[in-house]
Amino acid sequence: MSKSLEKNDIEKIASVLGAVKVNYDADHFRIKVDNKEEKRSLVLEVYPETQLGKERGMLVVVYTGNVHLQLHNCTGYVVSDELGEVTFIAETPERLSGLVVERGASCSSYSAINRELISSDFTQLGVEVMLSGVALSLAEEILSSDKDGKKKK
Repeated sequence: MSKSLEKNDIEKIASVLGAVKVNYDADHFRIKVDNKEEKRSLVLEVYPETQLGKERGMLVVVYTGNVHLQLHNCTGYVVSDELGEVTFIAETPERLSGLVVERGASCSSYSAINRELISSDFTQLGVEVMLSGVALSLAEEILSSDKDGKKKK
């Protein structure tokens, strides 16, 4: 799946995250999420199509008080109302990277994960490895190809 985000996608993402502010700029969307109880806030910026070196692609950026994360060449996203989070995915035939943004103004980043990990038997993995597999397995439905580069049906 490689799809450009549009205003209705951003509205859905902002709703799940409980955004306190959404800006629609010429080249990107900006979403602010606050968690007053835990004194956290973050800003999520999505550039649906921007120059990434010699190529163009989607860029997802998260700013918090003490972290700056970027996911280049984002190929899709999954919204989970139940978990109150949005998972952004970048994929290659062998690897997945993901950026998970949560309603509580927190985020997690998972980089260069082996594709097989998301469909593994999690009980056979160490806790430190299992977490990334579980987190990115939510996005399995949007992946465009398997590890051999074949399109999913």
